[in-house]
Amino acid sequence: MPRERLSVVVTRRLPEVVETRLSELFDVRLRDDDTPMTRDELAAAMRTCDVLVPTLTDKIDAGLLAQAGERLRLIANYGAGVDHIDVATARQRGVLVSNTPGVLTDDTADMTMALILAVTRRIPEGLAVMQKNEWTGWAPTALLGGRVGGRRLGILGMGRIGQAVARRASAFGMQIHYHNRRRLRPEIEESLEATYWESLDQMIARMDVISVNCPSTPSTFHLMNARRLKLMKPSGVLVNTSRGEVIDENALTRMIRSGEIAGAGLDVYEHGTQVNPRLRELPNVVLLPHMGSATLEGRIEMGEKVIINIKTFADGHRPPDQVVPAML
Repeated sequence: MPRERLSVVVTRRLPEVVETRLSELFDVRLRDDDTPMTRDELAAAMRTCDVLVPTLTDKIDAGLLAQAGERLRLIANYGAGVDHIDVATARQRGVLVSNTPGVLTDDTADMTMALILAVTRRIPEGLAVMQKNEWTGWAPTALLGGRVGGRRLGILGMGRIGQAVARRASAFGMQIHYHNRRRLRPEIEESLEATYWESLDQMIARMDVISVNCPSTPSTFHLMNARRLKLMKPSGVLVNTSRGEVIDENALTRMIRSGEIAGAGLDVYEHGTQVNPRLRELPNVVLLPHMGSATLEGRIEMGEKVIINIKTFADGHRPPDQVVPAML
């Protein structure tokens, strides 16, 4: 007798090719529109499915997990970050959690370099002039930016994405420096031509550009707080494509407005979609709507990892990308 197919609920719209493959393999309930599920909708889904496929817009905390039925056995997250899921509580309830690490490394690193260039070369300001039809012709002193070659880049978090940023920045002639929870192996350091700083404060004070590429954990919350932001050079630029909570957004806004920091490029924000309105007004700040991983190739690869995790689980094995609390 054929084995009964797992019941899978997907909380957001995914690329069509991913949804099609999920439907071929499992008993899938797809989302009709691309709005996040409400808390009540999530609770109802978790009571009636074997596998939930959430995204970073779904906050699955202990209270929500308490409403899950006995049927839920796997949360196959569509994304690498799992700070929106209470992994420890899920584990206590016998629910496994998996993610999709590694597939978005290059896409996010590309966006980091795009933001560095956008801020230092004042690209959005030039774009605005053209869109408003205000360009009157070339001028020797118009929209002068700065050359990235020769600048010191300080990378905060030297994991997969941090190292990918380092390789790209090195090709642009930037000097690579980094701070990490653990120092890289000598051969990796040498290949990246990267200088390790044990003291984050000392690194920040000496860099021209700071790139935040670390995960969101209790220890990284407001790691770039007001005190550390004050250590930056007045000509310094701050870029963040990781998690908004790592930076004290209000302090950053005050310091850019007062000229203590030259500019910033942000793809993530401390309070999600609620971006400080005073930050939006600044011409030397480039704000993007969390586009770091937004490539079709990356989204499809994320879906493929979700499918592999569910299929492996369905076959009675541990998902290859299972997340355990010790990993966080």
